[in-house]
Amino acid sequence: MKMKSYKTIRLTNHVHAVHLASSLSSFEAEQRGQQTEQAAYERGRRDGEKALSEQLVQQRTELLELHQGVVESLRGVVPQVARETQKALIELALAAAQKIVAGMPVDPQMVEAVVREAVNQIEDNVEITIQLHPDDLALLRKHRSPILQGFPDTGPLRFTNSTEVTRGGCVVHTRFGLLDARRETKMEQLRQSLPA
Repeated sequence: MKMKSYKTIRLTNHVHAVHLASSLSSFEAEQRGQQTEQAAYERGRRDGEKALSEQLVQQRTELLELHQGVVESLRGVVPQVARETQKALIELALAAAQKIVAGMPVDPQMVEAVVREAVNQIEDNVEITIQLHPDDLALLRKHRSPILQGFPDTGPLRFTNSTEVTRGGCVVHTRFGLLDARRETKMEQLRQSLPA
C-alpha cells in the first residue's frame, strides 16, 4: 500500500477563514444553481404576467372597438329595419283587407251602401248617372231596391251597367266629371294615404 505524502505549506499572511474546497464548492454551486433557477423562474413569471397583461389589454381594446362598431352599425340599421317592417306590415294589412273584401258576398245592401256613399260625395245633384257591374244592377232590380228611384234630395238617378266596373263598386258621372268608387280604386287611395 502506498502512503500519501504531505507537504508543509507556509503562508505569509494569517489565515482568517478556512473552507474545505471540495465540500463548500458543491454546496455553493447547488445554492447558486437554486438561486439562479429561482431568479429565472421569477423573471419568467414576471415576463409571463406582463405578456398576459398586455394581451388582455389588447383584447379589451379590440372588444371595445368591436362593440363600438356593432353599436354604430345598429344605429344605422335599426331605423331602416323599422321603416321596412312598417312598409311590409302596411302591405300585408292591405293585402289581407283586399282578400277579405274580395271574399265578401255582394248583396243588395252592400251595393246600395256604395251608391249612397258615392252620391253623398257629389255636390251637384243634377244629371247623375251611376255605372254598376251588370250583375250588381241585376241584383238591385231583382230585389226592387228603392235606391233605383233615387234619393229625396238628388232627383232621379240614371243607372247603367258596365263591365269595366267591378262587383261591389260603382262609377258616378255628373256634368262636372266622375267619381270612381270601385273597390280597387278605394284600396289604392287607402294605400297612397298611408306613409311610404
